[in-house]
Amino acid sequence: MNAQQEKNQAYKRKIAIRHTGIVLAFSVLLLLSFLVSMNTGYAKLSPLDTLRTLFGGGSDMENLILFGFRLPRIVIAMLVGAGLALSGCIIQGVSRNALADPGLLGINAGAGLTVILFVLFFRSQSILSVFTLPFLALIGAGITAILIYALAYKRQTGIAPIRLILTGVAVQAGISALTTVLVVKLDDTQFDFVAAWQAGSIWGSNWKFVLALLPWLLLLIPYVLSKARVLDVLSLGDDIACGLGAAVEKERRRLLAAAVALAASCVAVSGSISFVGLIAPHLARRLVGPGHRVLFPACALAGAVLVSVADTIARVIVQPFEIPTGIMVAIVGAPYFLYLLTRSRQ
Repeated sequence: MNAQQEKNQAYKRKIAIRHTGIVLAFSVLLLLSFLVSMNTGYAKLSPLDTLRTLFGGGSDMENLILFGFRLPRIVIAMLVGAGLALSGCIIQGVSRNALADPGLLGINAGAGLTVILFVLFFRSQSILSVFTLPFLALIGAGITAILIYALAYKRQTGIAPIRLILTGVAVQAGISALTTVLVVKLDDTQFDFVAAWQAGSIWGSNWKFVLALLPWLLLLIPYVLSKARVLDVLSLGDDIACGLGAAVEKERRRLLAAAVALAASCVAVSGSISFVGLIAPHLARRLVGPGHRVLFPACALAGAVLVSVADTIARVIVQPFEIPTGIMVAIVGAPYFLYLLTRSRQ
């Protein structure tokens, strides 16, 4: 091995160590946010009370607070953050557009419309109803994605990234208008639910919703991770990807389907939370670079931390009331989106 090869190997080891350190740092942040969130809320539990309750020594009230209310909500927030972040990362890679996000493309809105219709007409939260929600969300998101794909596709050139984004924004506007028309005819109870959902309140905060969401993530995340190298190739552009032997349109459709399914399953239990799929991939990409083999886990952890921290702040900032988690994320996400938009124009 000559000096240049040794230098290259040393550089690769240095990068690998740095990437591992960043992923570990995100993991530590996620653990810290989990611990802080368990001890944060309107009902006061000291760290000692929380620890005692976790190991089975708590009172009935402490068990209810921790296992009935806080833990399922914390778990939902982390799972939703990871799922939406991965969905946004895939869409950004496929569209080669840094401003892409499942919320901005209308996928969340399409999923939400079917969920709202279902919950408004079938108010039961039985196990069957809860497990039906992700499937209905997938139907709504899938129809929306197919519509966007069909409108943005051209036979000669395929899908141009900017055309995909503009089509998504237009479709989202149409779905939002349809939702507004629907809201006019609701009673007070139904209106409260729709308002909470649209604001991104994590309304499905019990273990039934955790069990409804978890299988989707356990199926989709390994598939997405296995496509990291494919997405690296697609990110180079259609011509180069074809030259390297990739079936561009086929892989693009598969990855977009995975992104839609991730976003739909998360939206079904959390409500409409935008900007997670925008902020988390950007943050992770700045730290670990564009390689999706490392970017995917870093992005998922960043999204989980973002939603978990936002949800914790939302629960305590105006006690005894709660701010919807989606609003807390938007407070950070909207200025960041404008910043990215300004940079892209420059």
